Amino acid sequence: MDLRPRKRVNTNDGLGRGMEFAILVVMFLGLGYALDTWLGTKPVFMIVFVVLGIVGQFASLWYGYDARMKELEAQRRDLSRDGKAAVR
Repeated sequence: MDLRPRKRVNTNDGLGRGMEFAILVVMFLGLGYALDTWLGTKPVFMIVFVVLGIVGQFASLWYGYDARMKELEAQRRDLSRDGKAAVR
């Protein structure tokens, strides 16, 4: 009995990105909390690290999206140049 999936699994899915986003923000929050506790500056580092984590994640999502769109546009140009129907 073959239990392997028949379709190729898409590892670039939204659930994985959402988990990455949430875990990274929580990690930055924890790091900021640890620094604030150690230095006695309660909310300063927590706020700074959470904002940096969120901005970094949005930048990562944007550049990943932009690279994927450029890749798909190049594929579409190549297909239309070969005389085949363009991918929609």
